[in-house]
Parts: sequence; structure tokens; C-alpha cells
Amino acid sequence: MKAVTIAVVNYQTPDLTRLCLRSLHKFTNLERVRVVVIDNNSKDDSIDYLRNLDWIELVERPSVPGETPPESHSRALDIGLGKADTPYFFVMHTDTLMVHDGWLDYLIGEIEKNDRIAGVGSWKMEIESPIKTIGQKIETFVREKILQRKSRRHRSQYLRSHGALYRTALLKEHTSGFCDGDTAGKSAHFRLTDAGFTMRFLPVRILNRYMRHLNHATMILNPEISGRNTGTPKARKRIQEELNNIGFKEILNDDKLDKI
Repeated sequence: MKAVTIAVVNYQTPDLTRLCLRSLHKFTNLERVRVVVIDNNSKDDSIDYLRNLDWIELVERPSVPGETPPESHSRALDIGLGKADTPYFFVMHTDTLMVHDGWLDYLIGEIEKNDRIAGVGSWKMEIESPIKTIGQKIETFVREKILQRKSRRHRSQYLRSHGALYRTALLKEHTSGFCDGDTAGKSAHFRLTDAGFTMRFLPVRILNRYMRHLNHATMILNPEISGRNTGTPKARKRIQEELNNIGFKEILNDDKLDKI
């Protein structure tokens, strides 16, 4: 039996989708996972690419009039959850890239440390400066220990869908999925914690050893749909350097990763 169902939502990012899935294939034992890709009516080269992959299950989801991008993303994740028949359910974005073949063992090892842990992942995967981190810890200590107030981040940070692993049964039993009027994964996170389960935020520095979330990477690989004003020159440089560091061209050009 496979251990994890992986849900990936695609929408009009052909090169980024190709890079995402090829990196997933490169660093994952496919015998352990079921990969479900939900396409939100892309109508571009990415759908042709996905139709030719023999190691994924493709769901072509039609567009819904009046639907917002966040709603379409959340509803696509719910389709993936509906297909999940494995102990664990993993959600990821197409701008999340795997970089180490131990990523799955790491996440499963973390979630299995306690049977009350319902999910593991991160709020953000960007590494903050040590000074900012220390400042946040001091702020939290003062508010919670001295002033006896809950942190302002108490109900704002949640496991985000760029890369989170859940116990499938708990997600289905205690939440209404990902599309319930809030950001994907937010209300599910707090429904699980309100039910007495733990949602673990993993150390970003460790998580980045296994996967990278390249926020706004679309502007590098798909500039024609990202818009002129998306990101700053500094952000573009950072993303390009990150892509270079993980050898994205080699993975992107390796079409052998499209076959089992």
C-alpha cells in the first residue's frame, strides 16, 4: 500500500510545472506515493505535458464562472483529498521543488513522533534574519509571559499549502477540506488544533535541505504571464540564484524524468 497521496494544482505554468514534477520524480520513490495533479483549465502547453505523463493521475477540472484564483486552488486540493486513500496526504505548489531524496522520510518521521500530530509543514519557507527571529521571540515572550496575552500570531500562522503533510483520516474527519471561504489550509489547521491535535511547524533551515519553495518563481520561468511589475529586481536575482543553486536547468531538461 502506498503511504502518501500527493496533490499538485496546476494552472498555466508549463515550465514551472515541468520543473516541479521532474524534481518530485527525481527525489521520490514512486512506489510509495500516489501523485494526483489537478489542472484548473489551463488551456496551454502545460495540459499537453501533463496528459503525456504516465506516473501521475491527471484531473482536468473545468473553470467555474465567478470563481476566484484562491477558490479554484482550494477546490482543486479538495478533489485531491477526495481521492486520497493513503495514511498521509501531502499538498504542494508548482513552485515547490524537491532537492533531496530524504524529503518524504523526514516529513513522515516528524508526523509520526506523536499520534496526536495531525500535520507538519511551515508558515513560510524563507529563512528570516537572526535579528528578526530573536525580536519575534522576545515579543512573544513579553506578550505571553509578562503581559499574559496571546500572541498576535496565535491565530494567523498555519501550515500553508506550498508543502504540508497531513494525516488523511484526521483531515477528513475534523475539517471540511480546503475550500471553506478561507485561505487554503487555514481553517483546517485551526479546526484540527481546536480538536486537540498538534500542527507542527518544522524548522525552515532543516526543511530547506529537502525542498525549496520559490515564491514568485513564475516571473523567472513564465514572464509572459507574470506581469511586468511582479517582484523587484532584487527578488528576481534571488530567485534566479536559488534556481541556479539547485541545478534547475539540468532537471528541467531531463525528459527521462517524465517516464516511470
